[in-house]
Amino acid sequence: MEHKIQLDPKTRLIELFGPADKFLKTVHSELDVTITARNSQIIITGKSDDIKKAADVIDKMQQRLNQKGTLDEDDITGIITMAQKNLKSYDKNALIVYSNKTIIEPFTKGQQQYIKKMNSCDLTFCTGPAGTGKTYLAVAVAVAMLKRKQIRKIVLARPAVEAGERLGFLPGDIQAKVNPYLRPLFDSLEDMMAFSQMKKFIEMDIIEVIPLAFMRGRTLNEAVVICDEAQNTSASQMLMFLTRLGRGSKMIITGDITQIDLEKGEKSGMIDACNTLKGIKGVGFVELNEEDIVRHSLVQNIVQAYDKKKKKNT
Repeated sequence: MEHKIQLDPKTRLIELFGPADKFLKTVHSELDVTITARNSQIIITGKSDDIKKAADVIDKMQQRLNQKGTLDEDDITGIITMAQKNLKSYDKNALIVYSNKTIIEPFTKGQQQYIKKMNSCDLTFCTGPAGTGKTYLAVAVAVAMLKRKQIRKIVLARPAVEAGERLGFLPGDIQAKVNPYLRPLFDSLEDMMAFSQMKKFIEMDIIEVIPLAFMRGRTLNEAVVICDEAQNTSASQMLMFLTRLGRGSKMIITGDITQIDLEKGEKSGMIDACNTLKGIKGVGFVELNEEDIVRHSLVQNIVQAYDKKKKKNT
């Protein structure tokens, strides 16, 4: 079967197809179709269902390129994921941030549910494996709310818990020691606003990226407060964090409860809080899984392989 698509004459084909047609090759390999490009016309051949998905992907690629002005591999991965899972894009879940990447939207049903919970609840817990967008979407919601002036401040916190090495053995002062733990939060921010703007917001204390221990004794009003890697908090640390919530604020707690780096025998504060707070009005719980992974497709295979190994050994 064959299907022809006539592209918008204004579309920049080199950017749509990717370097050396990389994006078209990705669509070809992921959706099992053959794609031929002739000037501004694309011909797709393959099975009927695969052609339909590929045509939808190319249409969304064109829309995204015209919206953003650029396309990258993350865009392509996300759009293909949506097509493979027959998931439609919902504008009401799209997040407008401060960069050229003006729209960030959920790519799976789990991510859609996550955004809905963050918007509707003052306290949201999200668990899931690597690559599901737990931290990224939480930061995106916070930045979108800041842009709309719904909040005055964003606070991003992480417990500085070692995964196989000790802080004391790392070179530098305390700032140099904790910066590697906070780097993933900076990475998310840099994807949503220009570096100069991020630096300005940090200098003005509008955005604060800190180790969890630095939050003791504070009350945070009109803010989005995010605790990342929360599986590595103790029960007392989690209680301290939860009680920082002030008026007009939202709190988002993310973590992967299969990757706990606490001392043996110490209970995760995130697991304890989820069990303790279930059933309380205004508290939302979201559990993402392998189907919500939107990084490189290999990440999903890695997570599944380790899960399979774990089940085999138990």
